[in-house]
Amino acid sequence: MKIDLNTVKWFLDFELPPVDELVEKIGAQLGAVDEVIDIGSKYKDVKVVRVVQCKNHPDADKLKVCMIDNGGKELVQVVCGAPNVHEGMLAAWLPPSTTVPNTVGKDPFVLEARELRGEKSNGMLASPKELAFGDDHDGLLEIEGDLKPGDDFAEAFGLKDNFIIDIENKMFTHRPDCFGFMGVARELAGIYQKPFKSPDWYQVDPKFPDIEAEELKLEVKNELPELVPRFTAIAIRDVQVGPSPVWLAAYLARTGQKAINNIVDYTNWYMLETGQPLHAYDYDKVKALSDGDSAAIVIRNPKPGEKLKLLNGKTIEPRAEAVMIATNKQLIGVGGVMGGDATEVDSETKNIILECANFDMYSVRRTSMAHGLFTEAVTRFTKGQSSLQNLAVLDKIVNEIRQHAGGKVTSRAIDDNHLPDLVKTRGSLHPPVKISAAFINDRLGLKLSAGEIKTLLANVEFGVELNDDELTVTAPFWRIDIELREDVVEEVGRLYGYDKLPLVLPQRDLTPTPRDPLLELKAQIRQALSRAGANEVLAYSFVHGDLLDKVGQDKAQAFRLSNALSPDLQYYRLSLTPSLLEKVHPNLKAGYDEFALFEIGKAHVRSEPDPYEPTVPKEVNALAFIYAAKNPKGAPYYWARRQLLNLLAEFHSQNSVTLEPLKGADLYKNPWVEQMTAPFESNRSAVLRDSQGLIWGVVGEFKASVRQALKLPAQTAGFEIDPLLLLKAESISGYVPLPRFPKVTQDVTLRIAAELSYQELFDFLAGELDKAKPENSLAGLEPIDIYQKEADREHKNVTFRLSIASYERTLTDAEVNKLLDALAAAAKEKFGAERL
Repeated sequence: MKIDLNTVKWFLDFELPPVDELVEKIGAQLGAVDEVIDIGSKYKDVKVVRVVQCKNHPDADKLKVCMIDNGGKELVQVVCGAPNVHEGMLAAWLPPSTTVPNTVGKDPFVLEARELRGEKSNGMLASPKELAFGDDHDGLLEIEGDLKPGDDFAEAFGLKDNFIIDIENKMFTHRPDCFGFMGVARELAGIYQKPFKSPDWYQVDPKFPDIEAEELKLEVKNELPELVPRFTAIAIRDVQVGPSPVWLAAYLARTGQKAINNIVDYTNWYMLETGQPLHAYDYDKVKALSDGDSAAIVIRNPKPGEKLKLLNGKTIEPRAEAVMIATNKQLIGVGGVMGGDATEVDSETKNIILECANFDMYSVRRTSMAHGLFTEAVTRFTKGQSSLQNLAVLDKIVNEIRQHAGGKVTSRAIDDNHLPDLVKTRGSLHPPVKISAAFINDRLGLKLSAGEIKTLLANVEFGVELNDDELTVTAPFWRIDIELREDVVEEVGRLYGYDKLPLVLPQRDLTPTPRDPLLELKAQIRQALSRAGANEVLAYSFVHGDLLDKVGQDKAQAFRLSNALSPDLQYYRLSLTPSLLEKVHPNLKAGYDEFALFEIGKAHVRSEPDPYEPTVPKEVNALAFIYAAKNPKGAPYYWARRQLLNLLAEFHSQNSVTLEPLKGADLYKNPWVEQMTAPFESNRSAVLRDSQGLIWGVVGEFKASVRQALKLPAQTAGFEIDPLLLLKAESISGYVPLPRFPKVTQDVTLRIAAELSYQELFDFLAGELDKAKPENSLAGLEPIDIYQKEADREHKNVTFRLSIASYERTLTDAEVNKLLDALAAAAKEKFGAERL
């Protein structure tokens, strides 16, 4: 937002400090300053001169030799090629050694005295373009007014000692009133704790002039009241369209605006002054594009296939939800963004329609982004202008055009107003805020009296009523941001000065922050699996629907994204295992013959709501692990099972769960468990269940269809569990001292029925070992091999390794053999097992 400092000073009745001090104050209490531009320095050498003589150049048809009066004792000769140069005119003269203003900051062009076709030219007479007042380069800038030769051009037109202060737009996101010079002036008065009074014309309900000439019929129809809460318009007859006065072109140029013609420039000027965009239409063009005997304006959405040529020459097909300005026949503008080429005000225009409206800020932003249209109007409308100021701004520009462009009011002011009745009645967008001085002081650490607070707010035209310590604060009609007590606190603190707030360190509790058990759990899981050689993966939370089909999961249970990051990321994951499985084949192709992957993340299942927030889906915490190898190394189930048991042992939870076959397991119709177990082969997998019957997860191998679809090797297995259950499990101490005496190991092979599960046999033998081992000894069983002969499908051989050591002495082989005999005998009695 570029602020013209001299224009801001118009509204103030006190002297501002030097610009460096002012910029520091603005940065502290108003907004971050991006740049300060010394605009006056560009025009420091420009003089107002009068053309006294103007003769044809003897050797050039299009050049004139002019003698100009620059206020000195002698006339100065300048050669000029402008077609509008003539005797008696006042013009802007750039003397030799002057840098042409529109080249400052680019590729500076410094003038010098030189001959043009044999005639000496001392500098040049300037066009609007050369003065950076617009794009007009066809003729000289002709100066009107009570000026005399030799006057300083910069001083005459408010450019001398002037600065442009560029404030970062984001600082005013919630303050659309500060996108106008008047709003900034009011804020400067407030932060310097001086009273400010808006001009008399700036009021909610001004009185418009009566109709002054033959009526021009004008109709407005608003089909989008939710997006266009207020649309005001009026018709004016017999306007005199022409170049803007030099003072207006000069003021527009300061903030980067280009002069077009007086009507358009007045709309831009009052937009800069008030922050309220306006637009002018050629009445006769609008009427010609309307059905009937009046000019019709309709606010609506575009119809399919409609196109519009804009003022910048670009033709667009508007997005379907865009707010469009149209006649009752065709489009003529994009609401809040840019007008159409077909109704442009130009040099032939005689009658105009002035529009002052408000558009939904989000709709304007989406339309602007969709079509790449970024205008000064868009900058302001996307901040949410107050709809209570429309009539004030419209009335002001109407009177300006009546006085300076010869216009006559020829219609009533149309006010299509959809604001709530309460807003219209009280003249403020939000209800008054009741607040106490104590509430404000407690939050700011100040000791301001209620009267001092009232003065601070009244300086920027808030309405404040006092009742002892209580204040009733009514925001002025241009403020959109004062709704809560905290908004008033912020306003008081900013106006008083945050730099004046007491610097007191807050009381701090030195008690260490408790560790987050979930973060600790995840760190411990990562350490355990990393020590085992696994690599952590962080995959997207979204997957392709094809992946869900390949692993046998139900897409109907997954949330589908309406704004997917990619066509390959359509659904929320139902579990983590599929994301790891699709990483297996690429790693094998990359040359990794054996590896393990794991991920800690979240899954979402549609039919499982959050028990605490039933309206939102439950987030399931999950840990998934995959082991894969090209070359077989035994049953892959046991590779995954070993890693799972080792992980449980890390948390001393190995005795909290049991493993039971997935096939036939009652999954309690748990949606997440059903989807989690879908990729696993039911005959070669197991579920983890605790003593309360709660399922922790699944471990095992994958279905042949899954391996084929994802090109997995046969040596692939894994597990997926809910890691949070590790925190809830009843754990036992994991520390067991090791015996000082050497351990003895012996293997035993048992021939059992094929249908007997390994887990059942292992659990039985472990129990018998615990009962039969010598006192004060440490013993353990581990699986070595499971083998089944091709010729004997009714039996299988299971080999266990017994490891045992005493805390008192060295055990003998005979003692260990006796212990193995006892285990074999118990297994034979229980299962009919035969020792081999």
